[in-house]
Amino acid sequence: MASKTQSAERKARIEEMRRAERARERRSRIITISASALVVAALIGSGVYLLNKESDKKEAREAAAKAPVKDEKSWDAKKLGRNHVTETVSYPMTPPVGGDHNQVWMNCDGDVYKEEIPKVNAVHSLEHGAVWVTYNDKAGDADVKALGEKVGKTPYSLMSPLKDQKGALMLSAWGKQITVDSATDPRVDQFFTKYVQGSQTPEPGAACTGGMGTQ
Repeated sequence: MASKTQSAERKARIEEMRRAERARERRSRIITISASALVVAALIGSGVYLLNKESDKKEAREAAAKAPVKDEKSWDAKKLGRNHVTETVSYPMTPPVGGDHNQVWMNCDGDVYKEEIPKVNAVHSLEHGAVWVTYNDKAGDADVKALGEKVGKTPYSLMSPLKDQKGALMLSAWGKQITVDSATDPRVDQFFTKYVQGSQTPEPGAACTGGMGTQ
């Protein structure tokens, strides 16, 4: 009789242990599922945030590209010559924003030149959709450095000193030009956004490497 009682008690304990184990497994599954759901939700939320942020940046770029640049000078692109010449060209503006030019372009894949470059080669770069940043001895060292860093990160752009220009800092594209006093002027970013391979480009997609200058 005692043996039967002990056997029944043992079975009851075993069953209780099994129920406790099943309960622990259920809790573990619930915790795992809940944690996974939180991770998925966080990833989805992060993805949505990044997509919205990228969308906002794209909209800002598009708005900048459409908005006029304050105090920008423009020339009729149709009246700017595009012939290849071997001689020096006398341009009506400094820096030049277009016109006849040498058949070899200045490399403009984020190239920063420490010395003056031939205008007839730089103009060819503008024809390819580059933005040309120039400065004279009135420009501050910090501004020159900041603009050089920006150019260095931007394909289809180049930078060089130009002593005979009137403004301290000037940005030129084909038929377009602005003068700024500082690298932090918001028009700098706008000009890059609007004119690096912009709609003014006579030869969009043409090379900015394999020409003249640094490689």
